[in-house]
Amino acid sequence: MFTSVLMIEQPLSAEDVDFVTSLHDDEMSFVVLMQPRGAEDRLLRAIDDVALGELEQAVHEADEPEGEQARRPAALALEHSLRLLRDAGCEAVGQTVDGHPLDLLRSVVDQTHADEVIVLTAPHLVEEFFHRDWASRARHKVGVPVLKLYAHNDEDAFPQG
Repeated sequence: MFTSVLMIEQPLSAEDVDFVTSLHDDEMSFVVLMQPRGAEDRLLRAIDDVALGELEQAVHEADEPEGEQARRPAALALEHSLRLLRDAGCEAVGQTVDGHPLDLLRSVVDQTHADEVIVLTAPHLVEEFFHRDWASRARHKVGVPVLKLYAHNDEDAFPQG
């Protein structure tokens, strides 16, 4: 069985699941790490929104739950994502990230003997430009290939709250 650690920051969409489950011909197992929104990233998200022409989203960045208030939505997003992966015939377990995500990533890769890491994320132009995004930093932390993919934005598929 091929094991992938899947780092996400929003609930998986059906398109995301189709994509990640079609990457390999083997049976797949996923360990999903869900990163809740952090208040320290608000400015970078707003800059990314403006750079991508998503002005309405940039204006509403402050309306999204962050920090401790983001834990419950993250847990719900994780359960939704795990259910979609299991419905696709994959083994899937996961957890929300408490603390530093890259430290957790390294320990999960070591514990599960994962074959790869998939970072499924929205575009983060500022972080990517300076190679400070999760995928770039993970490549220096884990001893397996790290694949960076862009998540589909399917806001209607997952109820927030």
